Amino acid sequence: MTESHETTTEARPAGSGTAGANAAGPGTAGDAAERAGVSSAGRAHPPAFAPDSLVLNRKLPLWYQVSQSLRASILGRPQDASLRLPTEEQLAGHYGVSVLTMRQALKELETEGLISRHRRRGTFIEPRARRVSPVRLLGSVDAIVAQQSGEATTVLGHGTVPVPGDLAEFFPDCGEVVSYRRLRRDGESDEPTNWAENAVRPDIAARIDVADLERWPMTKVLRDGVGVRISRITDTVEARLADPVTAELLQVPLLSPILHYTGVTYDEEGRVVDVARIRYRGDRFSFSVTVEAH
Repeated sequence: MTESHETTTEARPAGSGTAGANAAGPGTAGDAAERAGVSSAGRAHPPAFAPDSLVLNRKLPLWYQVSQSLRASILGRPQDASLRLPTEEQLAGHYGVSVLTMRQALKELETEGLISRHRRRGTFIEPRARRVSPVRLLGSVDAIVAQQSGEATTVLGHGTVPVPGDLAEFFPDCGEVVSYRRLRRDGESDEPTNWAENAVRPDIAARIDVADLERWPMTKVLRDGVGVRISRITDTVEARLADPVTAELLQVPLLSPILHYTGVTYDEEGRVVDVARIRYRGDRFSFSVTVEAH
């Protein structure tokens, strides 16, 4: 389960190709005011929805990468962002894919219940959509970001600790790592869904703003906040029984089934920069893998 960054599509700035997504149509009375971010009655509009940029990996299905990137953008959007998505054509231009590919990606999100599509009206984010999905591993960093986005996150604590014995093989040149512990809750029900421990190289951790971890997954913080050039992430998912700490944090019975995810993140130099261990509630997640034939 690794990712290759041999790409042929250049990343576009976030929001590229979406400037007019929520503006009034040409020739309407409120054109100027709409473009300025206010209605003709003088009321301010919420910020237009602008998806994150994406570097496409031609070895993976394009529609899947786009759907996962857009999913992460939707779940991680500001509270006051517009619920209206740009048009299919605008989104296709933003991601650098065909309209057909974009349509397939949108269909995936519609099936999941994150968006609704209305003829002649447009495509809208469902504000009450359930923010839980299967744990899907298809080799994309954006897929991992998408899986971990959209939930309320509390940083339980962080600090420098000796390298745990079971992680020594990943940090042979480090005597210590910085440990981060986080609890994620469903954004609507406030029910705990998973909790995570991250062991990060000290030189990388020194550049992490802890406040970012309450709004972004660690993978996104490392890539977009710190600027780590991630080369690959190896993933392992296994069934385990809830230990006392996990049972208390996730509010499940002791020894009940959980999904235990381990993700090892490497930079371009081949160094391990982060080892994530996440415990998912077994009654809220499933695990699926897609294997491509080519």
